[in-house]
Amino acid sequence: NRIELTYKEFELLHLFMLQPGTAFTRSRLFNEIWGMDYCGETRTVDMHIRTLRQKLGKYGSLIETVRNVGYRMEAEK
Repeated sequence: NRIELTYKEFELLHLFMLQPGTAFTRSRLFNEIWGMDYCGETRTVDMHIRTLRQKLGKYGSLIETVRNVGYRMEAEK
């Protein structure tokens, strides 16, 4: 099945897949994907992660929330 992703969603997925198991802070994700410093008040990263999870369907759960850190892609399932 084909999944339609925006460019930013694709970049997020690609980053997670390059480093499975690595926890990324929101700040690092914002900097690496949007090329800006994260100011801590925007929900941009969270909204993109939520949408990406939805589009991935049953595989969306592979992107885990790491409490007080950010997000990571599960290394193995």
